Amino acid sequence: MRLAQHSNRFASPLIPRAAWGSVTTDAAGVAPDRAPVPDRKEVAPDADTGTDAVTGAFSYSGRAIAGRLLSKGRAVRTLTGHPERAGPQSPIDVRSLDFADPAGLVTSLTGVTTLYNTYWVRFAHGRVDHTAAATNSRILFEAARRAGVHKIVHVSILHPSTDSPYPYFRGKALVEQALADSGVRYAALRPSVLFDENGVLLNNIAWLLRKVPVFAVGGDGSYRVRPTHLDDLADLAVDAATWSDDRVVDAVGPERPTFLELVGLIREAVGSRARIVHVPPPLLLGASRVLGAVLRDVLLTPEEFHSMAEGLADSDAPATGHVGVSEWVRAHAGDLGRSYANELDRHFR
Repeated sequence: MRLAQHSNRFASPLIPRAAWGSVTTDAAGVAPDRAPVPDRKEVAPDADTGTDAVTGAFSYSGRAIAGRLLSKGRAVRTLTGHPERAGPQSPIDVRSLDFADPAGLVTSLTGVTTLYNTYWVRFAHGRVDHTAAATNSRILFEAARRAGVHKIVHVSILHPSTDSPYPYFRGKALVEQALADSGVRYAALRPSVLFDENGVLLNNIAWLLRKVPVFAVGGDGSYRVRPTHLDDLADLAVDAATWSDDRVVDAVGPERPTFLELVGLIREAVGSRARIVHVPPPLLLGASRVLGAVLRDVLLTPEEFHSMAEGLADSDAPATGHVGVSEWVRAHAGDLGRSYANELDRHFR
């Protein structure tokens, strides 16, 4: 993924955390370039059924949101493509996420107050690409409307755009448009890099730093990211269900390290001796494909690298989360990167 030639400039000490960009939050956590739309009518308290639905409650962000809801005494129903992941003692009501059966989706969503949607695909695989995922999302939102769901809280991505050259970001923009068109009250939360003990990106960076003698960073590594702890995203999602207006929010953490700083932070925390080197993007992506073939996974797509290098994983919006990535990495350095997190194993095998 990140192996290549050496440049002494990129082996310099980690830039102090105080030099990282950081922002503070406000009460609403609304991105400064987006004003909330006018309020819709509040749902009457007696209209709350006490039941919420989460797509993919046994996956990554869905699991965190479902856990928050259960801790608050909510009944949780999940629409999932992996019902086998429910344990025998699971308190979650399991339903099928079958986009070919819209009537079944309506039935599964009937009696639900809030739908938390985490459905998406990181990259095209098999017959499902980002365009298909956007179409599926529209089907889901229409089913929610027909079922009488009061609100949809949707997990999106920073900087979606129908004009984007990247299918991931175009698809996410189409989903947000479908959400706005659904006729259901909504909140769209836009994170970029998510992290916790079960995350992929930070863990696999640490794994590589533990295993390889050199770690390659594409370009100059000066592009910034706004990592968000998964617990902060889950808290924001559950809070968003109470907002009376339709709102689009950048769901971002309190720190804005450059990617090079982030790699240096992880390297220092795990005690790696790997040399951080600077390589041209084509070499980085070629090495990533080779290593991915060995690991039987997709480490890094061209779209992921180029969008991050163009600043699409960064935001200057107020922080909505409280957990800083630097302190978290240091606190979890003993376990971080001890094993490789395989994306294809998690979602497709």
